[in-house]
Amino acid sequence: MGTIFYGGSATPIHIEDRALSHLKVVIATKLRRDESFTVSWRHPDDEPTGRSTIWLHPSIPLRFVFDEPEQPTISRAWIDELVGSANSSGGITLITEHMDASNENAPAHIAELRALR
Repeated sequence: MGTIFYGGSATPIHIEDRALSHLKVVIATKLRRDESFTVSWRHPDDEPTGRSTIWLHPSIPLRFVFDEPEQPTISRAWIDELVGSANSSGGITLITEHMDASNENAPAHIAELRALR
């Protein structure tokens, strides 16, 4: 489980390492372009039920900490989904990893996200 330390908050944000690796790529790109945006996610199972949203701005300190020492392989499709979300009025919504919408077992929300593009 990876962790984001955001601004002066003493409360860490826990996100699975693989998801955090993908999120980091998108966040770093947006902040490098001096763009502000929101990031939303559902709370992990070991935390109280709910979801959270934070406002990211280039002037606010941000640190990513990963449990795994090796970076996972990055999925370009998942990055594309996150970028599409980041460029929307709702900001980044951390979703499950991108799956081929033609796959019968793909979650319906993946096909719906693709249809919205």
